[in-house]
Amino acid sequence: MAFPSYELAQALYKTADRLEQGADYAWGNHGSCNCGNLLQVITPLTREEILQYAHTGIGEWTELAQDYCPVSNAPVDLLVKKLTDMGLTPTDIHHLEYLDDKAVLSALPGGFRWLKRNQRADVVLYFRTFAQILENQWLEQIPLPWPPAETKVLVP
Repeated sequence: MAFPSYELAQALYKTADRLEQGADYAWGNHGSCNCGNLLQVITPLTREEILQYAHTGIGEWTELAQDYCPVSNAPVDLLVKKLTDMGLTPTDIHHLEYLDDKAVLSALPGGFRWLKRNQRADVVLYFRTFAQILENQWLEQIPLPWPPAETKVLVP
């Protein structure tokens, strides 16, 4: 699963909010699909620019992530690099597009169920659930002060 970070969790929450508020959504369009909407949040790029960059590669986000070369500086690889810089792996990118990470699906309110990749409400639910998982993992990594600070008991 993705490297948990505050930034990634917040980007997923913001993407879910934008989708819920009516942002352009079309699963078959690289610029306004699940990953395309996330890229609109984490980059200054528009959906049209994302679409243009993505079309310098071949296939869906799953294939683009699998073919990713971090040294090529090809436009499509720059997009994938933005996603991986946020802590996502190529497998995570696949799961974001297909809404099929069983760890996320198991954490859904109401329990495990399959979601539809091209249904806006399902994308919103999946992104929020994934964000909550990552946020919880990130919070667990924050070290608590140890030993605890001494407390002084005042005796009257």
